[in-house]
Amino acid sequence: MTRTSTRRRSRSSESPELRQNAQRAPYISRQLDTFGVMSVEGLELIERNADTILKETGMEFHGDPEILDIFREAGCDVQDTRVRFEPGFCRRTIQATAPASFMQHARNPANSVKLGGNATVLCPSWGPPFVHDLDRGRRYAAYADFVELVKLHQSLPWLHHSGGVVCEPVDLPANKRHLDMLYAHIRWSDRAFMGAFIGAERAGHAIDMARILFGADYVAQNPVLYCVSNTNAPLVLDANMSGALKTYARAGQPVACTPWVLTGAMSPTTVAGTLAQVLAEATACLALVQLINPGAPCLMGSFASTMSMQSGAPTFGTPEAGLMVLAAGQLARRLGVPLHTVGTLSASKLPDAQSQQEATWGLLMSMFAGANLINHATGWLEGGLVTSYEKTIIDADLCGKVARFFDGIDLSENAQAMAAIAQTGPGQHFLGSEHTRLNFMAALFRPLTPDNNSFEQWQAEGGKDAATRANALWKKQLEHYEDPGLDPAVDEALQDYIAKVKASMPDVNYF
Repeated sequence: MTRTSTRRRSRSSESPELRQNAQRAPYISRQLDTFGVMSVEGLELIERNADTILKETGMEFHGDPEILDIFREAGCDVQDTRVRFEPGFCRRTIQATAPASFMQHARNPANSVKLGGNATVLCPSWGPPFVHDLDRGRRYAAYADFVELVKLHQSLPWLHHSGGVVCEPVDLPANKRHLDMLYAHIRWSDRAFMGAFIGAERAGHAIDMARILFGADYVAQNPVLYCVSNTNAPLVLDANMSGALKTYARAGQPVACTPWVLTGAMSPTTVAGTLAQVLAEATACLALVQLINPGAPCLMGSFASTMSMQSGAPTFGTPEAGLMVLAAGQLARRLGVPLHTVGTLSASKLPDAQSQQEATWGLLMSMFAGANLINHATGWLEGGLVTSYEKTIIDADLCGKVARFFDGIDLSENAQAMAAIAQTGPGQHFLGSEHTRLNFMAALFRPLTPDNNSFEQWQAEGGKDAATRANALWKKQLEHYEDPGLDPAVDEALQDYIAKVKASMPDVNYF
């Protein structure tokens, strides 16, 4: 395997704000229990309803005859593009071969992430065509923004993954920009990253680039990319999604099979009806992964939120969305595969109180659901249209708090502090104790964005709100960004490959 060279980041070179907290972990190892919202009888009911949907209604697979042949050969009922499944078929197919957990490897081995069990991986926002910050306002995203965000995410200790389309660089040709985005993740970050999702050809480009980076033999034996295959709810998978799914599954790369639904529009308006449809769509696609390549890593995905019955607009941070992700966690555990879901979603237009109320609710619900990978953990505004620089920083604070909370309570001898209590005695304070002196830097999480000073001091320093403070912080983080480095030979090979692929096709701009 060809490994790229990296330079270890010295503690002295980091932003001072980051050094106050514990050294970053490659992923969260949750020490708290998951939270269930359904009884066994309720879960079994949802599973039976999902089987009924797959048997009586079925699911359509558009534009990909090979997929229909795969299902036909497996004994499914295929009529035109509609596939119907016998009850239990999808679950048996998944449970027979799908791994319960696996590693996704990063070019810096210290940043490889575990997907499954009690591990949670936090990823930045995915897909917005616009970016926003307080200085430059809301604007169409450009490649310079994409690179800047990759560098910002690399500098944040509470994110574990470089992600994928952290914004959509619309200044590049639509049919080629995936190459530049993949290169940016490889060049400016040494964390795990996502592949291209739309179509077999782009997925193939991502695998080719991964082979240049890691070596073909290594990629053949190890997950190094990550794909999300979204259904077109209700009950459709199109050729773009199935093409990428097939390509990654055959290469042994992880696929998160993720129904994307808004209740009342793309699924029933009720929680129970949506859960049955989500489970039906996810298990049909997971079974497809296993039929293509038994043992290929895969995740059950759930992106289920609500919509306003008054305006039709997506809504986030709702109690129903919380119930859906918590139940999805229970269903994924019963299925025996990791869970992929979403985090700090918001419909707000600015990094304000609404955005953080919705973000906090969404991230906590996904954590208590036992999610193994949480996409959109930072930066997401305006229902997914915007990646916000300031919200990225505020959300990163939230990610750090959640990571510390899910560490649980330290019961070591030092944490019990019995000697400190005995030495201090009744009526005294602990401010000058040796125990406080030794522990005050690490004992309590210290978020970056809040202001805890007196009103007078806050006013004297400009009376800044959280977004304004976050504006200064993201700039400071970028100032302290350190290039992880890339083997020059690998860099040259990647650029040669990208140039060759781009030269083979005309530019297409549809967005």
